[in-house]
Amino acid sequence: MLLGAVLGGSTWAAAPPQPNIIWIVADDLGYGELASYGGKDVPTPNIDSIGRNGVRFTNGYVTAPFCAASRAALLTGRYQTRFGFEYNPIGAANADPAIGLPLAEAMLPEVLREAGYVTGLLGKWHLGSSAKFNPQRRGFDEFFGFLHEGHYYVPPPWNGHVTWLRRRALPGGGTGRWASPDGRVVWSTHLGSFEPDYDSDNPILRNSQPVDEKSNLTDALAREAEDFITHHKAQPFFLYLAFNAVHSPLQGADAYLKKFAHIPDIQRRIFVAMLAHLDDSVGRVLARIRAEKLEERTMIVFLSDNGGPTRELTSSNRPLRGEKGQLFEGGIRIPMMLQWKGRIPAGQVEARMVSSLELFPTAVAAARARPPGNLDGVDLVPHLSGRDDAPIRAAHYWRVGQQAAFRAGDWKIYRGRNEKTWQLYNLAQDIAEAKDLSTSEPARLVELQAAWGRLDVKMIDPLWNPTNRRQQNAK
Repeated sequence: MLLGAVLGGSTWAAAPPQPNIIWIVADDLGYGELASYGGKDVPTPNIDSIGRNGVRFTNGYVTAPFCAASRAALLTGRYQTRFGFEYNPIGAANADPAIGLPLAEAMLPEVLREAGYVTGLLGKWHLGSSAKFNPQRRGFDEFFGFLHEGHYYVPPPWNGHVTWLRRRALPGGGTGRWASPDGRVVWSTHLGSFEPDYDSDNPILRNSQPVDEKSNLTDALAREAEDFITHHKAQPFFLYLAFNAVHSPLQGADAYLKKFAHIPDIQRRIFVAMLAHLDDSVGRVLARIRAEKLEERTMIVFLSDNGGPTRELTSSNRPLRGEKGQLFEGGIRIPMMLQWKGRIPAGQVEARMVSSLELFPTAVAAARARPPGNLDGVDLVPHLSGRDDAPIRAAHYWRVGQQAAFRAGDWKIYRGRNEKTWQLYNLAQDIAEAKDLSTSEPARLVELQAAWGRLDVKMIDPLWNPTNRRQQNAK
């Protein structure tokens, strides 16, 4: 009895076990690529199984059409605009010591650690590269991955892979597409830019120390996830598994390229190979959960951080308009699934509007942790377990510089970059945003503009004026 009291055994036995929580985030995966979302080119049985065993959302959104800002909202449960994180640092900007998720913002791993969880980040961070923003200073007990926006999947000379790279000029001059004599490297000028220097000052790290990782990163992250699950199966854990697949650079492993030899376009073939590789790696993680008999005790979420960059990757956002970087549906509506066996009925297809903002309060409620008092989302479980059929989210707000959007019910307004006028769409009748109704529905347009404006005025927390933000980041 004394030993049980010392170890807290009687307290633990009095309450249901806290569930493990796994967030699997794909990078730049378009809405229309997974088989369960209508994709035709590649089977994705492992990822799709999360939706079959739980719920698949058809109106799931992120808060930004690109990586860093979307992840900032995901990990804080707050619109990133509230704390001035609307941008997407790339290249050398990642090393700016002032750039990072503000230190005063509570992050999910910090909250869950206070509730007794062990926490791990595997993969992409992209929320600050200087010491004060290191993942292990933001609540993660363990970190394996990289700090910037992307990374090559294998080290040079990229053996066993075909690599597609953006260039501004081909060997000998000219534009178009060029392949090396052995077919291992392909250059394309179709985007008029060079492939970013992803690996510059951006090593693969284990905690804070560089490691010489030889495996394809998609395999390495699955391996690390399997190990994390096994090592921590006796305690509640939060695993943020942030794959860099299917983000550029396009690098397809030979074994997967062979499976899709029937696809004639090499750019598309590499992308499909990378997605199949990602699906297999997700399958490894799910298999380890089952092997450790943790499935009934584990909430699993899958989502993409934003829409797919179609011209860059060939990624499909069908039937949506637009792509990564835009506030049309193709940039912000994403594949999203949630499984929690025994708590969430399986086989649901949920058409109500939801946001990645919901995932933070859902995790906190499941963990019986103490939530921050300023979250912008709601716990999904009551809505998905048959207890509440009311709308989950009545409205959603977006702002990226001059770009802006707002959805309420079936109606959405959109203002593009450097545009002064708003467009209006009825998404229930026009999911592809093909027919602008701003002139035929002027009263509706004014109503939604006013609603966006009221939110926009309230969005910036006074704490986060530029002076205060600098002061907070200097701590």
